[in-house]
Amino acid sequence: MKNEKPIHVLLVEDDVGDVELTKAALGDARLKLDIAVVEDGEKAMDYLRGRMPYVGVPRPDVIILDLNLPRKDGREVLNELKCDPVLHDIPVVVLTTSAAEEDIARSYASGANCYVTKPLGFPEFRKVVHSINDFWFTVVKLPPEPSRGGGSGD
Repeated sequence: MKNEKPIHVLLVEDDVGDVELTKAALGDARLKLDIAVVEDGEKAMDYLRGRMPYVGVPRPDVIILDLNLPRKDGREVLNELKCDPVLHDIPVVVLTTSAAEEDIARSYASGANCYVTKPLGFPEFRKVVHSINDFWFTVVKLPPEPSRGGGSGD
């Protein structure tokens, strides 16, 4: 059996119930996923930049991002990471309760790769996460991790 490298997922979500539902639905896949969770936008940026306490964490292959977060909301995180020359190529799936047209338009304008509104019921939520899983982890070719040699220490 081939020892495949895990797909690293950063889940940025402050609702503990949604974290558990997302992890459970992603866990249904027969893929090797490594899921890291942070609960606010400041921690997300610390994670992505490898700042304490996230020194040495793997670069995510995909970010699943809620918009409504404490400290720094997901809109700010998306804009900041898509303007960063080191992080801008990481695919971002916005998974949020907001169905507001302004949030959808702003997310795409800021560089989101897709926008999914969280359904209310558990079966529907699981189905949505399965479709994210099927598309992003089995159909899409993710960008290779850039080499980290010679970079500036942030």
